[in-house]
Amino acid sequence: MRLDDRIRLDERVRGLDSPDDVFDVFVEWVEESGISLYPAQEESLIGIVSGANVIVSTPTGTGKSLIAVGAHAAALAEGRRTFYTAPIKALVSEKFFALADTFGAENVGMMTGDSQVNADAPIICCTAEILANLALRLGPDAPVDQVVMDEFHFYADPDRGWAWQVPLLLLERAQFILMSATLGDVSGIADDLSRRTHRETVAVTGVERPVPLDYDYALTPVHETIAELLDAGKAPVYVVHFSQKDALERAQALAGASVASREQRDAIAAAIGGFRFSSGFGQTLSRLLRLGIGVHHAGMLPKYRRLVEQLAQRGLLRVVCGTDTLGVGINVPIRSVLLTALTKFDGTKMRQLTAREFHQIAGRAGRAGYDTAGTVVAQAPEHDIENARAVAKAGDDPKKKRKIVRKRAPEGFVSWGEPSFTRLIEAEPETLTPHMQITSAMIVNVIARGGDVFGNVRTLVFDNHEPWRRQLELARRALGIYRTLVTAGIVEKGSDGIPRLTVDLQPNFALNQPLSPFALSVFELFSVADDVERSAETGDRSESNGLGTGDYALDVVSVVEATLDDPRPVLFAQQHLARGEAIAAMKAEGIEYDERMELLEEVSWPKPLEGILQQSFEVYSTSQPWVRDFELSPKSVVRDLFERAMTFGEYVSFYNLARSEGVVLRYLSDAFRALRQTVPDEAKNDELRDVIDWLGELVRQVDSSLLDEWEELVHPDATRFAEETAIVPPAPRTVTSNRRAFGVLVRNELFRRVQWAALDRPDKLGELDPEFGEDAWSQALDGYYAEHDTMGTDADARSAAMLIVDETDAATSRLWRVRQILSDPEGDHDWGIAAEVDLDASDEAGTAVLRVTAVNRL
Repeated sequence: MRLDDRIRLDERVRGLDSPDDVFDVFVEWVEESGISLYPAQEESLIGIVSGANVIVSTPTGTGKSLIAVGAHAAALAEGRRTFYTAPIKALVSEKFFALADTFGAENVGMMTGDSQVNADAPIICCTAEILANLALRLGPDAPVDQVVMDEFHFYADPDRGWAWQVPLLLLERAQFILMSATLGDVSGIADDLSRRTHRETVAVTGVERPVPLDYDYALTPVHETIAELLDAGKAPVYVVHFSQKDALERAQALAGASVASREQRDAIAAAIGGFRFSSGFGQTLSRLLRLGIGVHHAGMLPKYRRLVEQLAQRGLLRVVCGTDTLGVGINVPIRSVLLTALTKFDGTKMRQLTAREFHQIAGRAGRAGYDTAGTVVAQAPEHDIENARAVAKAGDDPKKKRKIVRKRAPEGFVSWGEPSFTRLIEAEPETLTPHMQITSAMIVNVIARGGDVFGNVRTLVFDNHEPWRRQLELARRALGIYRTLVTAGIVEKGSDGIPRLTVDLQPNFALNQPLSPFALSVFELFSVADDVERSAETGDRSESNGLGTGDYALDVVSVVEATLDDPRPVLFAQQHLARGEAIAAMKAEGIEYDERMELLEEVSWPKPLEGILQQSFEVYSTSQPWVRDFELSPKSVVRDLFERAMTFGEYVSFYNLARSEGVVLRYLSDAFRALRQTVPDEAKNDELRDVIDWLGELVRQVDSSLLDEWEELVHPDATRFAEETAIVPPAPRTVTSNRRAFGVLVRNELFRRVQWAALDRPDKLGELDPEFGEDAWSQALDGYYAEHDTMGTDADARSAAMLIVDETDAATSRLWRVRQILSDPEGDHDWGIAAEVDLDASDEAGTAVLRVTAVNRL
């Protein structure tokens, strides 16, 4: 459902002083768009305008989005400030645009961890974590009068559920509207909410779907089941898998089938228009989309997921193969849902789906306003399908039936069958389980609030939804965090006994990782102040007190990386490469097989500073035992990418990560934010600032949606998403506009040449510089090695001091003329690589484009 964009609601409701008037005007506004409210919508809206809290637990397709609009209208009418929260930024962005259409851009703002858009607006869209941190920082006095929480079942998420619980605990004067299709029994939450807010809480549940669902258990192979659904006019079909690998393989297997007609394929090609697909997975996705087949999973780049969603919204994709990620609030119309299994791996073991998981996925079927019914199909296990075919083939012949040898399930297989499917259909979603957490960032926010700090923390710990034993665990954790913050020098107790922060936190500063206080303490081990001053003035990169690798900037990167969540696909790929190289080396040394296999167990992904980090962690944890609840994880992804001087695409290709490139980019984005926000300004030298700027620009150029989309939302452009326009994301800002970051990209391109030159590989250099040529490189290297035995590739060799940049006539010629000085063992620095950097070509490519012109003696 999409309301007429031309009908502005803000002007109609503002200033209405009667709940009845607000309700009547809203209903009139809705009916002008040709829509009639469902009874559940009316009941919810009556509760909202009367000032009650409302918990809406109704099936998908019952118009919860319209209830949210009505809630915002009621708040706006009374001059109250209202917040809409969602679990993912994509949904926050979607709601921002929709509400800007409905209420006017001047009345709608958005808050994210990176930036703010119209942050003083009366209607704010944000993630649940943003609102939770606001509640922690400001407490009951936060300027929040109403909260609309979408996808409230995330309250039960083990990792993120705290962000849905905290606002309920602290925002005592706010009105809450909690919405989800799969909440289960909410009586406990309703009673607690009424106690805290002194408002009645209305629960709207037990509603019939306006688009009923048909259920079927398929004993045919998946490709036949899909064909039957398409032939029956039940497209679009969302084929649900529980691994990214299976989703992509299914889509590729369907490429040979006739999924879309010629006209449909032409419409897709026209809609895609000038969308730029990168090499690797991008080319695979482009081919599948043009056949009417989509792929959707969390490992994809955000821009690709958005493209699939937009094409599906326009009804251009007949089949989408993906994981259950499409069920998280994204408005994609689906006629049929086909579950390829009723089991999933939950990170620990294979298990059957819970009722909540099943209904969340199944609820995507059936489009209100388009379909009279939705279809949910569960695929039988392969061995059951083969057994059913054997029975069917035997017919009514008793002898043939007795001879059937039934195929058994594979060993360790967690089975499901039609009874499992029936049970899930009939089962109500499980009661939500609270998952309160206490983190250092939460404690910092409470301390920053001031007032009765200990009382506020005590209330947060003991007056929540957790059982008593769990509350005691949280209390011990809060005390341990407080001691850690004091030890790290972030908190001190004043003469009046009240804890205070010792630093003025910049607006975007956040100790957003549990081990951030530990990271801050490790920075001090590297004699930060001395290193910053020395490197800034002299370029000296000698080791700090014998610690680190001698490259201060990258050592800081390694410390921060050790506190981040592991991007497992990258680490496993690094380990695979390291083990392959280790086996080759051991074979060359003549080591026997059994010993090789034993030694191989010790080979892992690169872990810079592992020794000093683990040693420091042990010392730190003796006084702060709570940190042992978290695992320090030394790794090298940002550092590895920087030291290899690769582009994002080259890195993904090098480690064969095409299926997980979205995971790689999200990790790089998280690392960028952590470096920018966690490392104090006084600990950043020029080299570290270069690395941080380079990393941010790399992420932005690969997929600007992760960093730039929120800044662009300041001026929402409704035509950008109009159905008539091609689906082409906005181009990122030109890569040359960020001088510092672009300088690092140029250095990296030249240093790639240095690395191959140090290995005396003119063949590889010829591939990089076909115009200059392999022969020219060979002659140049012969000349260099006639004078010097080796070529350096250490931190000094790649430093900014080794690159000379001439921008004299860049404005007219759009060229930089650069010279990379080679690091010879005698320190003569008399050889170098001369090149021209094409600024226009660099902007077009999103990375540095250069042409080597000479390699010679100065």
